[in-house]
Amino acid sequence: MNSIEDFKALTIDGTPMALSAFKGKVVLIVNTASACGFTPQFSGLEKLHQHYASKGLAVLGFPCNQFGSQDPGSNEDIGIFCQRNYGVTFTMMEKIKVNGSDAHPLYQWLTAEAPGILGSKAIKWNFTKFLIGKDGRVIKRYAPQDAPEKIGTDIEKALGMP
Repeated sequence: MNSIEDFKALTIDGTPMALSAFKGKVVLIVNTASACGFTPQFSGLEKLHQHYASKGLAVLGFPCNQFGSQDPGSNEDIGIFCQRNYGVTFTMMEKIKVNGSDAHPLYQWLTAEAPGILGSKAIKWNFTKFLIGKDGRVIKRYAPQDAPEKIGTDIEKALGMP
């Protein structure tokens, strides 16, 4: 696997999606949770989506319950929560695992392509972010505490904006 385009996933409503649908776009992938101290980052992610989607950015949220059981609800519950509380209109995917032998293949690839601190491949917590370039390759990994608002400059560079 060499590119995001090599993967498939399910949207939060269970619809299969080939990630090749994002060919030529810049993509921000985030493992999310509904009951985490970082959950308010949904607002910042939505702002990025609103500001840059027309310029070629796609934001993909992947709910995950592996960190402190902070997203125990069903996909439907999570979708309703995100819309009602944060007005999320960016693409939310089905709940997945991001660590371990049964981690989603996309996350196995992301963590191999962009290891964390000291080369760790594991996702440490909710709201770890990966910026993918127009070529489908990982540009950068961001820690959970990196607010979405702080990623704007990197997104603009990846989009080729002046």
